[in-house]
Amino acid sequence: MVARESIFCSKSHEYVYEKDGAYYIGLTDFAIEQLGDIVFVELPEIGSHYGKGEIFGTVESVKAASELYMPISGKILEINEQLIDKPELLNEKEFDEIWLLKVSSEYYNVDCNDLMDYNTYKKEVE
Repeated sequence: MVARESIFCSKSHEYVYEKDGAYYIGLTDFAIEQLGDIVFVELPEIGSHYGKGEIFGTVESVKAASELYMPISGKILEINEQLIDKPELLNEKEFDEIWLLKVSSEYYNVDCNDLMDYNTYKKEVE
């Protein structure tokens, strides 16, 4: 589990945290709760580059489909392959234990300027 104070969240409900020089991106607990039972996840190609705010994939639930937005600019190093076959893992695990993407970024410190720390984010969505 990741320390909550090291997680930054976007207004579009994606999170990012740094670990061992890479950045992990996922969906916040609020987003997962709002979506309900997740049935499909589409993730980008490894090696592709995305700017902050760009759409990198989609997630579908029994309730709705939602686009996924990059909280920071970066290059995709890895995708969570488990989610392709078992998207329901997003509902079954703690949100910060089931990331979507692992990226490299030179812009993390700049891109995080307008992200909220997890505690502020939770107050915003309550």
